[in-house]
Amino acid sequence: MDEEKRITLRLPADLHAWLAAQAKSARRSLNSEIVYRLEVERATAVADTESP
Repeated sequence: MDEEKRITLRLPADLHAWLAAQAKSARRSLNSEIVYRLEVERATAVADTESP
């Protein structure tokens, strides 16, 4: 990442707890887990738009 932006994000408590558990399981910070999941989703969306 060349540049980072700081945001405030509000999540439902159950989603926060699930993400935190996923992050702990993957040995990532909560922030890193959210970024990882967004990047995977973006790659999937780009691949879907590029396929015929």
